[in-house]
Amino acid sequence: MLEKKQVFEGIKVADFTWSIAGPMATRELAEHGAMVIRVESHKYPCPMRRAGSMMGRVASINGSFVFANFNTNKLGISLDLSKPKGQEAARRLVKWADIVGESFGPGVIARFGLDYESVRKIKPDIIYFSTSLQGQYGPHSRYQAWGWQAAALAGFYEAVGWPDRQPTGIPGAYTDQIAPYYTVCALVAALDYRRRTGEGMYLDQAQFEVGVTFAEPSLLDYAVNGRIMKRRGNRDPYAAPHGSYRCQGDDQWCVIAVATAQEWDSFCEVIGNPAWTMDPKFASLPARRENENELDSLVEEWTVRRSAPDVMRMMQAKGVPAGVVQKNEDLFNDPQLRHRASHQRLAHPELGSVLHQKPAYRLSRTPCHLVSTGPMLGEHNEHVYKEILGFSDDEIADMLIEGAITTEADLPGAR
Repeated sequence: MLEKKQVFEGIKVADFTWSIAGPMATRELAEHGAMVIRVESHKYPCPMRRAGSMMGRVASINGSFVFANFNTNKLGISLDLSKPKGQEAARRLVKWADIVGESFGPGVIARFGLDYESVRKIKPDIIYFSTSLQGQYGPHSRYQAWGWQAAALAGFYEAVGWPDRQPTGIPGAYTDQIAPYYTVCALVAALDYRRRTGEGMYLDQAQFEVGVTFAEPSLLDYAVNGRIMKRRGNRDPYAAPHGSYRCQGDDQWCVIAVATAQEWDSFCEVIGNPAWTMDPKFASLPARRENENELDSLVEEWTVRRSAPDVMRMMQAKGVPAGVVQKNEDLFNDPQLRHRASHQRLAHPELGSVLHQKPAYRLSRTPCHLVSTGPMLGEHNEHVYKEILGFSDDEIADMLIEGAITTEADLPGAR
């Protein structure tokens, strides 16, 4: 029985991105049939190659599970873009590609003659995307930073934490997790546009602005009501009780959110309608908000005597929003995630058999297929340079002599 054709089958991608936001976008293409060639250099390896090595293993350039997970189904080559022959190889790769992506700071890729205006002369119908902190133009476009700083700029750090303490922020580079999906949607639209018109397109993404779209309700609240979003811990202006409540056991918690009068009645029924629920100071949402400290203590007196899963099930059975605060181990054993096959094991040359995350969406006609883990640095040099780009053995030897094709000897600290 023939497998279904994948939605991006036949699309070719020259991937000059690095870190997270760019590689995650091209991963979505690779996992749905596109041929993606990830371009790297041993001299300046992707930062994710040094992140998240497996427990008990010595960190190595190819031993990062984070890199492996963000680059599934890709081919990987090593190339020094500062070398003349390296730029020649990059131009040949561009001519082969349908899509070119880069995620350097504004102006960096232009030094190698690989900016959009240069690339479109090689391939007029190219679809080209750049993803950077604040976009390619504007007074702050040249500021260098990571996703942590973008999340702070977008207002998330001001909103996350306790009102009487310093901002705690969101763990990880938050905008790096949002931006790729905007990129993929834009690339799908660009591919459709090229299919209809024969013309390419340049996509300029500012990760800062992507983050701001997730803070839009607070911006509208300020524009209309003059209210400034502040840290409020686990509280919510439209629900009470609303928080993470301690449950039976060590570090076990369940989140409960009661927003409507019906949910309040159901909540009271679940906990057995104790006398305090009839007190006028808890009779309405504004009243509960005004007495929230006492309310939270009373709620936790009930939850702390029960397991978090039991609290969740009892609340949900009566239509009250509730969810267990899950740890990593819980996620791998979560029955819903297991049913949807959210993770798949792939063989990794250094890490062995490792679970990789699959897309959090399912395309019924063109399903995702994970076939390979993220590439070793330069793993597919011979195949790509010879079979795809058509370089001869002598040309490849010349590139090696010049240093255009980098090797492990070029790794920082190798000499």
